[in-house]
Amino acid sequence: MTKFVCNRCEGSGFLNLEQVDCHAKETFCETGDPSIILQWIATNIDHDVDMCDCCSDSNDWYGEPGWHDWNNPNDPKGCR
Repeated sequence: MTKFVCNRCEGSGFLNLEQVDCHAKETFCETGDPSIILQWIATNIDHDVDMCDCCSDSNDWYGEPGWHDWNNPNDPKGCR
């Protein structure tokens, strides 16, 4: 399997991650658990943080968040 970091989200799986509070972002960076950011999105308003529209379909990632798998036919080729 050949994987590439998603350039749009810089490998995080999320866009506008700089808007997330420090505690949630630090916990996400330490654990790599995307549910931390998804929970933050669900419980906060007035932000533009969202799942990356390049390595996900806004509901689920095509594989590992923040990565593209060249061999995955469900992973679009356009934004790599």
